[in-house]
Amino acid sequence: MSRYAEPMARLIEELKKLPGVGTKTAQRYAFHVLRSSDQDAAALADSVRALKMSLRLCSICNNVTDVDPCAYCASPVRNLRLVCVVEEPTSIASVERTRNYQGVYHVLHGTLSPLHGVGPDQLRTANLLARVERNEVDEVILATSPTLEGEATASWLATALRGVGLPGRGVKITRIATGVPAGSDIEYADEVSMARAMEGRREL
Repeated sequence: MSRYAEPMARLIEELKKLPGVGTKTAQRYAFHVLRSSDQDAAALADSVRALKMSLRLCSICNNVTDVDPCAYCASPVRNLRLVCVVEEPTSIASVERTRNYQGVYHVLHGTLSPLHGVGPDQLRTANLLARVERNEVDEVILATSPTLEGEATASWLATALRGVGLPGRGVKITRIATGVPAGSDIEYADEVSMARAMEGRREL
């Protein structure tokens, strides 16, 4: 039998599904919501509901957005022929903090991980390969994290990209340099490390 009333126990179980949230943290969050005013609790619930209802993936780059295409793909000042491939939408902020990159993005929403059942079919690559095949891209920067999964994903994607495109005109494929420490997550890279990584990218 649960120690808590059923609504509290259910909220705790749902909060535990959030990344990095264990039982004790979930309990603290749940009791914080309970102690909040009705207006604050309703605002939280409405925000979650609006998030699910209003946000979608950009049809061009897979970034999370409330408009399609997203602000990056629709920008009149960004270089649409330079594409930086990242694992998750949160990684875009790391690249943007360099203040030097003026291209656009492509979000994979994951990395290859056979142990977790994530293969090439689970990554969102079809629209990127289509852009390359239509000769809309000059360079693809592979900015996946320098982890085992990130490196495997970059290697696989480089091979896939070389297999498309116009005959006699291959797209330039580069990999970010080791300004981002090996084994780390690109999402947590500081702006200096990320800037060096972008500047020192190498062709694959």
